[in-house]
Amino acid sequence: MANAIRALAMDAVEKAKSGHPGMPMGMAEIAVALWSRHLRHNPANPHWANRDRFVLSNGHGSMLQYALLHLTGYDLSIAEIEHFRQLHSKTPGHPEVGVTPGVETTTGPLGQGLANAIGMALAERLLAAEFNREGHAIVDHHTYVFVGDGCLMEGISHEACSLAGTLGLGKLVVLYDDNGISIDGPTAGWFNDDTPLRFDAYGWQVIPNVDGHDVNAVSDAITAAKAETTRPTIICCKTIIGKGAPTKAGTADTHGAALGEREVAATREALGWTYAPFEIPDSVYKAWDARPQGTADERAWSERFASYAEAFPKLAAEFERRIGGRLPDTFAETSQRLIEAQATKAAAIATRKASQQAIEAFAKEVPEMIGGSADLTGSVFTDWSGSVPVTATHAGNYVNYGVREFAMAAIANGLALHGGFIPYVGTFLTFSDYMRNAVRMASLMQAKSIFVFTHDSIGLGEDGPTHQPIEHAAALRLIPHLDVWRPCDTVETAIAWTSALARRGPSALLFTRQSVAFVERDAATRAAIERGGYVLADFDAGGARAVVIATGSEVPLALGARDALAKEGIAVRVVSMPCTERFDAQDAAYRRGVLPPGVPRLAVEAGATDGWRKYVGAIDDPHAGVIGLDRFGESAPAGVLFTTFGFTVDHVAQAVRAIVGRQAPR
Repeated sequence: MANAIRALAMDAVEKAKSGHPGMPMGMAEIAVALWSRHLRHNPANPHWANRDRFVLSNGHGSMLQYALLHLTGYDLSIAEIEHFRQLHSKTPGHPEVGVTPGVETTTGPLGQGLANAIGMALAERLLAAEFNREGHAIVDHHTYVFVGDGCLMEGISHEACSLAGTLGLGKLVVLYDDNGISIDGPTAGWFNDDTPLRFDAYGWQVIPNVDGHDVNAVSDAITAAKAETTRPTIICCKTIIGKGAPTKAGTADTHGAALGEREVAATREALGWTYAPFEIPDSVYKAWDARPQGTADERAWSERFASYAEAFPKLAAEFERRIGGRLPDTFAETSQRLIEAQATKAAAIATRKASQQAIEAFAKEVPEMIGGSADLTGSVFTDWSGSVPVTATHAGNYVNYGVREFAMAAIANGLALHGGFIPYVGTFLTFSDYMRNAVRMASLMQAKSIFVFTHDSIGLGEDGPTHQPIEHAAALRLIPHLDVWRPCDTVETAIAWTSALARRGPSALLFTRQSVAFVERDAATRAAIERGGYVLADFDAGGARAVVIATGSEVPLALGARDALAKEGIAVRVVSMPCTERFDAQDAAYRRGVLPPGVPRLAVEAGATDGWRKYVGAIDDPHAGVIGLDRFGESAPAGVLFTTFGFTVDHVAQAVRAIVGRQAPR
């Protein structure tokens, strides 16, 4: 069974002339122990709600997972194995959720799969506490993770595993492939951590010095891990990378390159594997086939769930709704009620506070929302009146992640991928840099994670340039499939939250620290906000015309300039564009209607300017302009900074005069 994994891995990598054979060959017996003796899953239904979750955090060894999925009976043919790393195959270079049946999360950026798995284990714990009843354990599964030296070197592993220990995630089992080799060679020169002692300090159960090539020893360790219910477990498995390769085993040569035809042939001989490339004997397929047991396990669970549904019909219906990813039937009504309430209040407040009001409204009706922040709850306002902290002994709906931004984002992705939750997490916008790769991964996976970023400009003031975001909004907008909202007031904030909760993928919500003025709108204008960019105030009669595009706290500046310029015969249309991604997705006729061709355009946002050129025109176009900030800020009160850097009504008005060819009045 183990040699079948080795053969498929070395054959697929050899045919592709690309890939990582060493890890699959080294972890083959570990995979046999877990997948044939412990993992509860059903290849016929990869989405069975109570399946164990398996995460290959060291995702470069993807052929290990593909071999396992193929051998155990998932819809992954040998033809797909043969097309490893080829265009449009189900076997990409790193595992991708939504591409390969049975893959739970996209891995490859080391350490993130481990953090995702922690989110999955947390989801299991919280769902069990919410839905299980005496004699009816409908949520009862483990999360297993394979990790390598690289995962444990990455800083995110320290953040995430520290929190996992604090939260006491007893159904999380990590199997560590301790082979002492990474791309550059033996890790002794750069990774001498005492890993067992490190995880013991985190509060984990540690099972050290397991022979990773002894199936029985690994299986016994997994049994011991499952018996520990109050602490996560790490099983430290000593292995040989590329095991079976006569001249390359135990060396970095097997890590990230094909073995070569001669070494593959020699490996076959050394293993006694007499079969042709990609040929697996029927006896091995039969030994690996997980479909009968998986079908039986799911059937037994379905019978238990039927009994549960009979005893607790409302809970059962709610569980099915949550796992199915469907919002409550009351969601649209809740959203409309919130929007109308905000429009009626006409309050000038910080949009971070408006965000908290939206959370308050939605969290009461959408119980799958689970919040948290990176030790900034009192600043980012991600809590609400019903927030209950999650602890090792108490299931709540709010995670205090501590100062762990990267892990926070990746754990949120795991919560979203598991199902049953919509995670939202908060920090300052400038610290989105710490989280960026996890935000990118959320977008790649279309995980429904909501990232709340406050203190969105130099408007945060005295904390200075270390905390004042400049390039961050523009950088987030460059990530494909990520909706980035920067609302200007309470109504736009409510609609941003509505959109984030309703869409399939991730969203980033950018909010101010400082108060911003409320903008009056009629119902039709409010309805247009969800399109991402809309006409907030249209042209009045006049000779020259210009369009001013603004977002967030700069929208009032555009409106003030419009009023001033009207007295000079310059008609200005103000376009609020809280979400460029949503606006770009509109049809061409709508976009032209909002931004009419041939009319001079000015964009205003307290941040990097380059991204706005696509809307206003080239830098040498005399009828196009951007008021922004392409330098770091300074430490001073917010009002002083806005004036110093030109974010004033007068400066916006002067920029409009310039693009329409008018001189400023004396």
